Amino acid sequence: MQKKTSRQIQLVTFAFVALFLGMMGYTSYYAATHKQEMINNSYNSRQEILVSQNTRGTIYSSDRQVLAQTIADEQGKETRKYPFANMFSHVVGYASNGKFGVEASSNYYLIQSNAKLSDKVSSEVSGEKYPGDNVITTLNVGLQEVAYQSLGVYKGAIIVSEPSTGKILAMVSKPDFDPNEIETIWDELLADKESSVLLNRATQGLYPPGSTFKIITALEYIRENPDTYQSYFYQCNGKFVHGEDVINCYHGTVHGGEDFKKSFAKSCNSSFANIGMSLDRTKFHDTLSDLLFNKELPVTFAYNPSKVSVDETTSDSDVMQACIGQGTDSITPLHLNMITSAIANGGVLMKPYLVDHVENYNGNVIKQFSPSTYGTLMSSAEADALTEMMKEVVENGTATKLKGQGYTAAGKTGSAEYNQIKTDSHAWFTGFAPAEDPQICVTIIIEGAGSGGDYAVPIAKRIFNAYLNL
Repeated sequence: MQKKTSRQIQLVTFAFVALFLGMMGYTSYYAATHKQEMINNSYNSRQEILVSQNTRGTIYSSDRQVLAQTIADEQGKETRKYPFANMFSHVVGYASNGKFGVEASSNYYLIQSNAKLSDKVSSEVSGEKYPGDNVITTLNVGLQEVAYQSLGVYKGAIIVSEPSTGKILAMVSKPDFDPNEIETIWDELLADKESSVLLNRATQGLYPPGSTFKIITALEYIRENPDTYQSYFYQCNGKFVHGEDVINCYHGTVHGGEDFKKSFAKSCNSSFANIGMSLDRTKFHDTLSDLLFNKELPVTFAYNPSKVSVDETTSDSDVMQACIGQGTDSITPLHLNMITSAIANGGVLMKPYLVDHVENYNGNVIKQFSPSTYGTLMSSAEADALTEMMKEVVENGTATKLKGQGYTAAGKTGSAEYNQIKTDSHAWFTGFAPAEDPQICVTIIIEGAGSGGDYAVPIAKRIFNAYLNL
């Protein structure tokens, strides 16, 4: 009996030891693989120690212009300065009253110091903090300025990226604020419920995609009809009637006879409602999932997921609305830019990123961020087909203001209705250039402006021209 009891005690002891060792192993593994989350946790006193020891690092643009830096006065009081004020307010963000933008996503690196030992000794002797590590972003000051100035007084967002790498070259959101004054204006900004100034519309703003969603509808039609989609024909009389539901073309325009490419180029709502009624809703649901709707995006900064609901239970009325980017469809400019970039990159989506590398005070690289592939959103043949259709939008469709610029662009406009007043619409454009060798992808939304072709396309032209030095 005693032996049996002793053995039971041993088994229980071994079980608790194994459990303890397992917990220690898991804790060690988690600490090693989640360093940033642990340091950035407000309950972790280690962050306070690092902040007290190290001067917060500087944030630079890709061409080494200062976007944020810490300045200390003679008494040692530190102030975070943003030389470009409002221009980078959302993408670079702020570091007091909480953190946002690059200030938040790169906080782990900015509060570290990998300065040389001799520099640290020199700092201690002089009674100063250690010099912090610096973050060099992918942002281009020239493109940011063009985008910022072009958006003018309108509310909206612009995101500019490099489709072959995923680098974000510019990101603008308006209305904006001056991060230099964030502590002074904080309560005022929080009280302003209507304009939502603190919202980064480029990554967090959810909008009806309007006719830009016809890119996705067209992709699904091509997938379901790979051998016959080019034979498609529709006679547009300005509206599509299905039972009691009526889909009108923008401003009631009658497009007449049109094939698939012309339907897309002219952004014919009637034709795309007709196309929508022919689609397999289960397959459409799968395509939406492939394109990351209703899913997490592969980014490290704050964003909202886009939402589109189409499946076998969706009503005809809702399907028609979804296929022209209306109804309950919602998308962020970031997500639309990612889909457009995948088309430009032969169907392959590169993960968007904002930080190129981290370096110490002496310029030695501590962490390099390289382009990484998320996956293939569509085949190269599908991407080529969509590119040809998007080129037609520029050559003979709703984006002809981009013609004749010394390069060939590809894109899609959108005029997204957002209330019961049919004349109220957001102006969209998403596209890339040069079409044959895409180097830059631009996505624009201007809230309440009207036609994408009239308002968003001219801004895209300015950005393309600035990037291509025209």
